[in-house]
Amino acid sequence: MPVEQTVYVVDDDAAVRRSLEGLLASAGLHAISYETSLAFLDAAPNLLPGCLLLDIKMPGMDGLELQAVLLERDVLIPVIMMTGHGDVQSAVRAMKNGAVDFIEKPYSDDVLLSAIEAALARVDRADLGRETAEAAKRIATLTPREHEVLSALVMGRPNKVIACDLGISIRTVEVHRARMMDRLGVRQFAEAVRLAVLAPLD
Repeated sequence: MPVEQTVYVVDDDAAVRRSLEGLLASAGLHAISYETSLAFLDAAPNLLPGCLLLDIKMPGMDGLELQAVLLERDVLIPVIMMTGHGDVQSAVRAMKNGAVDFIEKPYSDDVLLSAIEAALARVDRADLGRETAEAAKRIATLTPREHEVLSALVMGRPNKVIACDLGISIRTVEVHRARMMDRLGVRQFAEAVRLAVLAPLD
C-alpha cells in the first residue's frame, strides 16, 4: 500500500484509537486519529489522500451522520464503517452512501487491513463498474428462494417474519440463508449486504 496514503480514524474510544494507531503503524501506514466527527469535519478540507475508519456509535454526530455530511460537502474519501452494535439497517444505509465495507467489532487484524487495502485501492479509481459487475454476477447465482430471503434480510426483517411471509419454517429460512451466503462466497452478512447494494435486488 502506498506510504503517502493516510488512514484517518474517527472513534470516541481512546483505547480503540491507540490500538488502531499501533496496528496501522505496524502495517506501514500513517494514521491520524480524531475523537469526534466534528473534529474530523474541521480537518476535512485539507485531507491528504487516504481512507476513513469511522465508528458508528458516537456521542453528538454519529458515524452515519458524518458520512452523510461528507457526501453533501463532496468530500470524496473511501469509508470503512466500524461498530460494536451492528445491525442490518445501519449496514444498508452505510453501503448505500458508498461505504467500502462495514466491519463489526471485535474484528481480526487481517479483516481490517484487507478492508483498508481495498479502500486505499479505490482512492485513485473513479468508477466501481468492475465491482458492480462482479456483485451482479454473484447475485445471479442465487435461487429464486435465496433471492427472496436476501431481499427480506436486507430490508431488516427477522427470520421469524420472513418465514411467515414466505410460508416456510424458521429453520428453512436459516438453511436458505446459509446456502445464500455460501453461494455468494461471503462469511459475514455485511458482505452480502454490500453485494446486494452494489447490484440492487429486483
